[in-house]
Amino acid sequence: MAPILLTAALGALLAAALLGPAFDGRSVAVVVAAALLPTLDAAANLAIPGATNALLHNLWLALALAGLLHWDTALRDRSGLRGRYGWRGVRVAWVALAGFAVAGVAPDLFGDPGVSLLYPVETVYYVVDGLLLFSTQDGVVQTFVSATGEGPGLLPFESTGTTETHAIGTWVNPDGRPGLALGAEREFVVVDAGWQAVVVASAVASLAVRFRPWERARSSTAASGDTGEASR
Repeated sequence: MAPILLTAALGALLAAALLGPAFDGRSVAVVVAAALLPTLDAAANLAIPGATNALLHNLWLALALAGLLHWDTALRDRSGLRGRYGWRGVRVAWVALAGFAVAGVAPDLFGDPGVSLLYPVETVYYVVDGLLLFSTQDGVVQTFVSATGEGPGLLPFESTGTTETHAIGTWVNPDGRPGLALGAEREFVVVDAGWQAVVVASAVASLAVRFRPWERARSSTAASGDTGEASR
């Protein structure tokens, strides 16, 4: 599982980039919380075998949330979310969904130990890993997707096993199995690669700039303009 600090930093970067005039401390907190939500399946694994990187990381949950948001904000005659929180609530909800999928799920999918994308329909862990390059002799070469995939899964991605055979250890339960091992050594990883430290530093810098007084004033002006356009 990706370090929690990295997940939070990615969520903060998405908030800074996508919230626009809806940017404020509360909105950032909502997006970061949504990004961190998938990490809770590590705690659920204490009672549910194979829940880590599966229970809250699967594709169905993200699709269901996206479908519900689209139905409420675009298809209903009267949106409940827009009626209660206005345009700001709709903007924050969509960015929070992006935080959930991009910052919360994707880092575990694009690297070990992988994500059980189709859980509970299928219990295979998938990893999207490889390279994309242009060779003067071979042309375009990519190793992310193969014709048949590797492993027992249905998707054309590499597989690291299933929720039954591949236990993913976390600081909550280091052995990756149900039950709380009180005597086990626990390691809370802050970052485990240099590029992750760069992402965290970038998130801190981005939030610092967005929270500067002139940026907040500009966002407030833009929000007022959006409100005026909506009323017209």
